[in-house]
Amino acid sequence: MSNLEAAKDMYAMLAQGKLLEAFDKYYADDVVMTEPRGTREGKQTCRKYEEHFLDSVESFHDMGVTAMAADDAQGKVLIETWMDLTFKGAERVRMEQAVVQTWKDGKVVHERFYYDNSES
Repeated sequence: MSNLEAAKDMYAMLAQGKLLEAFDKYYADDVVMTEPRGTREGKQTCRKYEEHFLDSVESFHDMGVTAMAADDAQGKVLIETWMDLTFKGAERVRMEQAVVQTWKDGKVVHERFYYDNSES
C-alpha cells in the first residue's frame, strides 16, 4: 500500500468516527506531532492528546478532505481537510487545516498541522 493509499484509508476511518483506531493503526511509536499550539513526541503522549481532543467534543457533525497529494520520494503526504463539530459548552465550528505527514515503513513518523490559531 502506498503512503497516499494509507492516508486515504486513515481519513476514511476518521470520517467513520474511528480516530483512535486510525491512530493505533497508522502512527509510529516514535511519532512527532507539531501544531501551532506545540509539539508532542511519542505515540503514547500523542494518543493521550487525541483522547483529550475527543473528550472535548460534544458533537461531531461532518468532515471532509478537499485535497490530498503525495511525494513518494520524500515520504510526504499533504492533506487539506475540514471538520464541522461542536465542542462541549461552546458553539458549533468549522475547523479547516492543512496537514503534512512524513511516512516511513507504512507509519506516520511526523505530522505537522497548519491552521489559524487566533481567537475569533
